[in-house]
Order: sequence, then structure tokens, then C-alpha cells
Amino acid sequence: MSSFEIEIGVAGGNGDDPVRLSALVDTGAAHSMLPASLLAGLGVKPTRQRTFTVADGRAVNYDLGHAMFFIGTESAPCPVIFGPEGRYLLGATTLESFDLAVDPVNRRLMPVQTLYL
Repeated sequence: MSSFEIEIGVAGGNGDDPVRLSALVDTGAAHSMLPASLLAGLGVKPTRQRTFTVADGRAVNYDLGHAMFFIGTESAPCPVIFGPEGRYLLGATTLESFDLAVDPVNRRLMPVQTLYL
């Protein structure tokens, strides 16, 4: 599996300008994860706590809330995990909210044409 970073924006949802940052695209992660200190500084409040299984198999409790994400010219509210310092991950639910898929060969995101019958 290839990994790559993209530039995104994130805001607390209160109309403030987004903070621009680089995040690792991680399709193995259900939700996006950003440092708890960054989210708190943006005014994002935890709404619940969940237990997540991390890569080494441990169960870890993290707070979970919602932030406004910005990718390209689009924006959407998405779930976000209050993570440790230095952890900037863009997870599957955020990608799905933006109708984006991963092109691992060219290391980029591409739009998904969704068809509902």
C-alpha cells in the first residue's frame, strides 16, 4: 500500500478560516485523526469517546468530535479523532464525505462518480 500526504484545511465549524496543514492519506483508518491540541484550539468539542484498535493490536480510547474539513474547493463536516501530537491522518469517512478515492499508483485523490439506482 502506498501512502502520501495532501494539503487540507480544518476549522471548528464556527465560520473561522481553516488552518491549512498536510495530512497522511490513510484508507486503513476509519476516521481522520488530528492532534487534540489543534482541535481544541479550533474550538472543536469532543462529543463522545470510542475505543479504537491501533496497528499493533492495542485497544486505545480516544475522544471523537466533528470538524469542518476543506479539500480543494470543497468543504464538509466530518468525524475526527482527538489524537496525539504530530498525528495528521485523513481517514476513509472523510474521503467518502468528499466522494474521493485513492489512486495509489499516482499518489493522488480522484473524484468518485457515485451512481444510485
